[in-house]
Amino acid sequence: MTKPTQSPSTAPTLPSELELRVSPLAGVTFSLFIAAAFASCAWLMIKGPIEFVPKVVTQDMLLHGDLTHRFAKTLSDAVIPKRAADLERGASWLAFGDLGPRVREGCADWLFLTDELRLNRNAPLNARAKAQAVIDLQHSLASRGIQLVVAVVPDKSRIAAAQLCSLTRPASLAPRIGDWLTMLQGAGVPAVDLTPTLQPLGESAYLRTDTHWSETGAKAAAGRVAQAISALKFSATPHKAFDLTAQASAVRPGDLVRLAGIDWLPVSWQPKPEYVAATQIKERMEATGGADDLDDLFGDNNLPNTALIGTSFSRNSNFVGFLEAALRAPVGNFAKDGGEFSGAAKGYLESPAFTQTPPKLVVWEIPERDLQTPYADDVRLR
Repeated sequence: MTKPTQSPSTAPTLPSELELRVSPLAGVTFSLFIAAAFASCAWLMIKGPIEFVPKVVTQDMLLHGDLTHRFAKTLSDAVIPKRAADLERGASWLAFGDLGPRVREGCADWLFLTDELRLNRNAPLNARAKAQAVIDLQHSLASRGIQLVVAVVPDKSRIAAAQLCSLTRPASLAPRIGDWLTMLQGAGVPAVDLTPTLQPLGESAYLRTDTHWSETGAKAAAGRVAQAISALKFSATPHKAFDLTAQASAVRPGDLVRLAGIDWLPVSWQPKPEYVAATQIKERMEATGGADDLDDLFGDNNLPNTALIGTSFSRNSNFVGFLEAALRAPVGNFAKDGGEFSGAAKGYLESPAFTQTPPKLVVWEIPERDLQTPYADDVRLR
């Protein structure tokens, strides 16, 4: 007769003598760490004005946990949580090649922002809302005699697709720029897709460890935007000449390395560093022609009649300098790092720079990855 199989014992395993000895120390260490982290977060909350909750709260934010995510992200900037996160990020990269939730590695040492590869909730509705905001703003500006040109910067993962390797860019993102610009152009808004300009440059249009374009890409994009402005029969003033001088090659820190949280590691442990020969762009000094020029030196006639709003793309790789050289005139740069779709536009339109000395033309640079994200800012003329 076969004996019944005995089930494995469910009795708890008794701790070893070593575990009994170190467990108090582990408990005290963990408690101290939690207490220090709590104190660090509390200090962050009381030391100064921090915006934990956005000014505009939508139902979509509440339903999908965006508010709690924003609160947690803000608290993560406290000293103890940040240092602990740095150690975790460094260990994950060195042990597993993991770059965290915001960055992915394509081919060797090519880094990409995950925002470019993400499918957004309510993408068509978001895109339509943003297109309508641009159209409404263009109408308001036109009523004041101000022209608007929109330039969309294609994703790095679109232009440097050959360096994605194991990464996959969703096929549904292929018509994203074209569909959005169709809405603008159908309403009479001058808009430029920079994809045909950057596509022939391939991977050389973007930096390897950074989300932004290289000087090669920035210069080509600036030339294309200048062509679009010229097509409007618009003359940028005051007329100036610019000298371009190549500088010595130097290490160019990548923002994706910083975003991955591994920029504190020794350089030899990070992705291969990138060397860039930056261009120095200076306005050529010319002799003034007489008393009229002296009168205008500090007057409105000496101010640029062209303003640029946009994101960090407009603040990287000398894009503004190349645009000024192409237009042969200075440009007021009101772009904003981290401004996303409309942060810079909202800030500029509400500033004295716009209300007191409005331009004759506004260039609005917009990254492709921001076209389908939720629209929160209310961009309009007051």
